[in-house]
Amino acid sequence: MKIEEAIVYVIASRNGGMTTDQIADAINKQQLHIRKDGQPVSSKQVYAVICRFPSVFIKEAGKIMLNC
Repeated sequence: MKIEEAIVYVIASRNGGMTTDQIADAINKQQLHIRKDGQPVSSKQVYAVICRFPSVFIKEAGKIMLNC
């Protein structure tokens, strides 16, 4: 699954916002996205994706939420 899809899945399955560290940990634990280089997803990578899709994600009080 694409990383943006994995982020949406993780946030939607949890009620409330999450930090980028929490999102990255959940994606890695559930193996929702595997990077081409085999490294785990980082919180910086999650943040970069969130910034690329402002119509999908909201950043508020240090938490990331879906823009419903």
